[in-house]
Amino acid sequence: MSRNSIGRMLGAVALAVIPITCAPLHAQTIEEKTQVCAGCHGADGKPIDNTIPTIWGQQAGYLYIELRDFKRGDRKSDIMQPIASPLERQDMLDIAQYFSGKPWPDLGQPRAPKDVSARAVTASGSIGCTGCHLDHFQGDGTVPRLAGMDRDYLLKQMTDFRTRARGNNPGMSDLMLATSPDDIAALAAYLAGL
Repeated sequence: MSRNSIGRMLGAVALAVIPITCAPLHAQTIEEKTQVCAGCHGADGKPIDNTIPTIWGQQAGYLYIELRDFKRGDRKSDIMQPIASPLERQDMLDIAQYFSGKPWPDLGQPRAPKDVSARAVTASGSIGCTGCHLDHFQGDGTVPRLAGMDRDYLLKQMTDFRTRARGNNPGMSDLMLATSPDDIAALAAYLAGL
């Protein structure tokens, strides 16, 4: 069974248990509240599917905004919207803080080859990625860390911004529209290997 098939299966399981796990949110500890997250994002911080983001060690402000956007429907996901919809603001802040305090996992991704890295650095410079994501792509506050994120996830998100399938950050859509698909692929490989 492929990693993607397992991911879809576990996502379906997570959807089936959401009503059970989300109902008494205020009576649970933060560890209990975040149990459902491990089903997709990994109990050790390593997502079970390459298209699922790493949330361990991610910026708290960014995690909160994404949970809020899933709750409001500004960011679309058949899996995340039902999980986020019952969350109160404090729940989202607590969950974001909890995961931001975890260590960033090493996904064991290879560094991009020199030619791919050079193309990515040129593309990054032309659209100004480090202006927000900072020099080492660690992010800050409400800007996500990109360094070490899974290549497939990065590629999908940048492509979704480019096609406007992901609409919760119009500025990113504009930047990705100014970036060729080949440059996006190079950026994804480069960032994953940092």
